[in-house]
Amino acid sequence: MESMLNKLKSTVTKVTADVTSAVMGNPVTREFEVGRHIASGGPGLCWRIYNGTKKSTKQEVAVFVFDKKMIDKYQKFEKDQIIDSLKKGVQQLTRLRHPRLLTVQHPLEESRDCLAFCTEPVFASLSNVLGQWENLPSPMPTDIKEYKLFDVETKYGLLQISEGLSFLHSGVKMVHGNLCPENIILNKSGAWKIMGFDFSISSTNPSDAEPKYTCKEWEPNLPPLSLPNPEYLAPEYILSVSCDSASDMYSLGVVMHAVFNEGKPVFQVNKHDIFKSFSRQLDQLSTMSPALLNKIPEEVREHVKMLLSVTPNVRPDADQMTKIPFFDDVGAMTLQYFDSLFQRDNLQKSQFYKGLPKVLPKLPKRVVVYRILPALTSEFVNPDMVPFVLPNVLLIAEECTKEEYVRLILPDLTPVFKQQEPVQASNMILLIFLQKMDLLLTKTPAEDIKNSVLPMVYRALEAPSVQIQELCLNIIPTFANLIDYPSMKNSLIPRVKSACLQTSSLAVRVNSLVCLGKILEYLDKWYVIDEILPFLQQIPSREPAVLMGILGIYKCTFSHKKLGIPKEHLASKSLPHLVSLSIDNNLNLNQFNSFMVVIRDMLSRMEAEHKTKLEQLHVMQEQQRSINITNPGSQSEETKSPPSTGNQIDDIFGSTGVNGKENGSAAAAPQPNRMSLTLEEKQRLAKEQEQAAKLRSQQPLAPQTMKPASNTNTKTKDLTSSLLNNMTSINSLSLANTARPAPVQGTTIAAFPSASPMMGPMGVSVSNGFNPPMGFQAGGMGMGMRPAGPGLYGGMATTTSTPNFGALTQNQGQTNKAPDMSALDSLFTPSQPKVTLNQMGPKATPGTNTPWLNQFGSPQNAQTQMQGASVGMGGVPSGFGMQANPFFSPQNFSQPTAAAAAPSLNQSGVKHSASVNNDLKDLFG
Repeated sequence: MESMLNKLKSTVTKVTADVTSAVMGNPVTREFEVGRHIASGGPGLCWRIYNGTKKSTKQEVAVFVFDKKMIDKYQKFEKDQIIDSLKKGVQQLTRLRHPRLLTVQHPLEESRDCLAFCTEPVFASLSNVLGQWENLPSPMPTDIKEYKLFDVETKYGLLQISEGLSFLHSGVKMVHGNLCPENIILNKSGAWKIMGFDFSISSTNPSDAEPKYTCKEWEPNLPPLSLPNPEYLAPEYILSVSCDSASDMYSLGVVMHAVFNEGKPVFQVNKHDIFKSFSRQLDQLSTMSPALLNKIPEEVREHVKMLLSVTPNVRPDADQMTKIPFFDDVGAMTLQYFDSLFQRDNLQKSQFYKGLPKVLPKLPKRVVVYRILPALTSEFVNPDMVPFVLPNVLLIAEECTKEEYVRLILPDLTPVFKQQEPVQASNMILLIFLQKMDLLLTKTPAEDIKNSVLPMVYRALEAPSVQIQELCLNIIPTFANLIDYPSMKNSLIPRVKSACLQTSSLAVRVNSLVCLGKILEYLDKWYVIDEILPFLQQIPSREPAVLMGILGIYKCTFSHKKLGIPKEHLASKSLPHLVSLSIDNNLNLNQFNSFMVVIRDMLSRMEAEHKTKLEQLHVMQEQQRSINITNPGSQSEETKSPPSTGNQIDDIFGSTGVNGKENGSAAAAPQPNRMSLTLEEKQRLAKEQEQAAKLRSQQPLAPQTMKPASNTNTKTKDLTSSLLNNMTSINSLSLANTARPAPVQGTTIAAFPSASPMMGPMGVSVSNGFNPPMGFQAGGMGMGMRPAGPGLYGGMATTTSTPNFGALTQNQGQTNKAPDMSALDSLFTPSQPKVTLNQMGPKATPGTNTPWLNQFGSPQNAQTQMQGASVGMGGVPSGFGMQANPFFSPQNFSQPTAAAAAPSLNQSGVKHSASVNNDLKDLFG
């Protein structure tokens, strides 16, 4: 790496030293900055050509420098002759102005060491291109070394030289006198220009129709730089010391031969014996063999043969040469037309530019980029012509590399991006740019895209023309992947939304929705949920196309693997919106079906996701519960967290109400206290547990015959007394969570829950976990329940010891015998207010279907078996307090058979079991 840097440094130092030594002190350097050595040209390739810039305007130029050290070997008078000849040539060139002559930007300046002048930017001389590399920099520039002329360049170049000679001969009455590849310069655009008027001869009678030219005799002793190139001179110049315009035409014939023969002239001339060489050449020209011109294209071969004729009068003049069929090439004619554009009006130009896209693909890239493109971009100053020129410029840009585009095209396009006047032309420009937006975004640097290209797109979205808005919306998705995300999110999307909401055109609104749907994949999930989906609800119109566009965005968002819609959003926003749209009267059957397909898909996914979540949560709860049961002492009472809602429900209504399963022996065991208890509470708990154990050890109770009340106006008895006095027969009662058997004759099935508590202690408000607490006074119904700690009821967790009724049996034949209930007396608190069954819960309107009730099915496995009685516990089905419990369905309550129906009570007493069921139907609808 260091060696390469050293080599580069030495090269730069050498070039700088060469330039400094050659140009230092020359007045040209006051106004122009001299760059690197690029080519050579002029008589004997004596002029070094450097690129340069004008200091004041930064205009690019070519600096021609003649270093006087090249002629140090000559004597002084010879040096003076060379200098005078070179000065004459430059001065003559400076005076002449024509498109086919090299344009001088700064006249000749002389210093002690050099001559220098400035011209238009130059690429090289034709001699350099044809392989003559004298006086070129070292190493050889690769662009010159590898340069190959295309046919169209050759044809148009020769045509340009012919036009230049025509101007000299007809307009100026001048003979060039030294037309050769050294004096033909290719400028930076590829145009061929004439220079080297060192030996030009002006007419002695310019006003006459027939000009006369005086020719100097050849002096072989003069330095070569003081003489024209003999290989390109007409024979009469040497042999008869005469010349006219036909002499230049002979030189043109030799140049044409050299162009098609790798730079070789027709004859090699011995400069030491020039007269003998020309005599021999004259003989060969008189009997020219076909092999001499075999490399020249056939369509121009005869014209070249005529140009090389020994007789001057046979040679065609310059004006005739410009009209030969060889130059009737579409490429050459196109280039020629560009050179004459300044003479055309706008109508002619517009017609030409319309047909140009058909020609450009047939031309070489170098010709298009360096020859045609500058002519096109120069038309951008004419606003009316921009819509006709711009398509051609963008067509050329497609064939350019990114570096060429940035260097040659973008600087001229930047003002066009911002053009807004005249309005009609501005709209056409927007349409053209939008159609080529992928090209612009691909090759334009990011900074220029942000500053120039995207503002033009935003302007198109806000344009008053519906056609422009539609085209812009259709094209945006094709290049959305090339737009940076901040610009899309903060600038593009808001304008698309605004166009959709504010337009009065249905096409624009629909295209806005289609555009958004196509670019969703380039947005992030939360931006779509927060910005795009809420926007859909703001769209005012309800045309079928608009509704289907909205559905498409929902569907794309829902189904895209990167996006998706959360189930919360589906439930609360997306589905309600889609359902309301789906029933719009404007939709046909197929469109409605499309809505329903998406809605069903959304519902299915929402159900699956939420069900999965609940299943996972249930598994976690079961695992935690099994850990607590297996290791009850692993956590101190003070550090345990409050029970979850699911655990509270299980504790209250039994695990059957949640998952249809019972926890076996754990269901009958007292639930552990989940909060720290005071000493008083622990003592009371121990007492209640002792009473429960005592109750389980007693003999089964004999049921009593239900005595119907005689007085219809008698008030309802105390709840506990009614329950005890109206028990008919209890054969067996099990709290195990086994499958419910079919009812037998004379029995009913009580839907008593599992061992978990159903109601709080006396006077405690009962909450069902979903509705507000439903309070009622339980008439002395303690049954081993103690005041609860913090939990579901009144903020206290419940711990219950349930009496074991599984041991209570009664033969079916025993009836009307009052059992000994003294063992239960201690469990019921006295002096509680009396409550009728109808006061124990809110009574629903008959026939009303309670919404929350249907959400909970009857426990499939819960069973309490009762035999020998139609109604248990005073006409109320087992499961006291179920009127206030929404988790139990009326289906859990058995329907009494006619044979087992208990005697009915009067209106003031306890009702029939059938009446009780009717009340329950009223409560639960």
